[in-house]
Amino acid sequence: MTTAWVFPGQGSQQVGMGLELWETELGEQRLGEAAAILGWSVAAQCQAPLAELSQTQFTQPCLYVLETVLADLAQAKGLKPDYLAGHSLGEYVALYAAGVFDFATGLKLVQQRAKLMSQTANGTMVALIGFDREELDSAIEAADQVVLANDNHPGQVVISGDAIAVQALLSQIKVKRAVPLPVSGAFHSPLMADAAQAFADVLATIPFQPAQVPVLANVEPQATTDPDLIKTRLMAQMTGSVRWRETCLNLAALGVTEVMEIGPGNVLTGLVKRCTPNLGLVNITGLDDLAAL
Repeated sequence: MTTAWVFPGQGSQQVGMGLELWETELGEQRLGEAAAILGWSVAAQCQAPLAELSQTQFTQPCLYVLETVLADLAQAKGLKPDYLAGHSLGEYVALYAAGVFDFATGLKLVQQRAKLMSQTANGTMVALIGFDREELDSAIEAADQVVLANDNHPGQVVISGDAIAVQALLSQIKVKRAVPLPVSGAFHSPLMADAAQAFADVLATIPFQPAQVPVLANVEPQATTDPDLIKTRLMAQMTGSVRWRETCLNLAALGVTEVMEIGPGNVLTGLVKRCTPNLGLVNITGLDDLAAL
């Protein structure tokens, strides 16, 4: 069996997530490390009302800590992935699991990323469900300040950009559902350029190690272990598209037979099923799921 581990990003957070994880020895250790870096308690924040938990500066570090603990517990059981990938924020967990950087380094990067993204309060993101892809691609190509931010599966994408331009584009196409996302800005679009440049300056100072497991990046979903290429791709992630549909197709082409989503919810396995229905799917959301393996 050839297995890929995938890690969800912002939007998968749930109130009460990770409750039993924080009682494990590893969970307690990571909470202490995280508190020293962040200055606040991840465990307490995971119990906060959803509106507070969903603020970018809290969501991203909480998901990173929770998912890295789950990944380490899975590896402690002897489980090993053949490939790794993550959706947006989840890519940082994938890189941690691959040994590209250690827990503390990854959390500091996520903290800085979340801070910069939360401060960029311009633009909007809208999820589209049920549309003509050719019509949508043509409209985006002709539009000013609107991009395809997330290409999730053939029937669901997210567009991102200037709020007025996004609404103008929506008036030009037929779409079954258009759902505005509760985010502070136009993530994965050129409107994040200033934040992306500031973050790239931070990334440039961080040494990356060769990945011990090949990683598929959001902006270029081709498997690699090369640390320089991984960093270059990560630098482009904040303004680049999350090419998840292609990630799923490429995992299948690499011979992956099972995809294991590690983190809260089942968003990514749902997307994998729609893109590559023949792959086996497993969800690891907590200790019960790990015990069942």
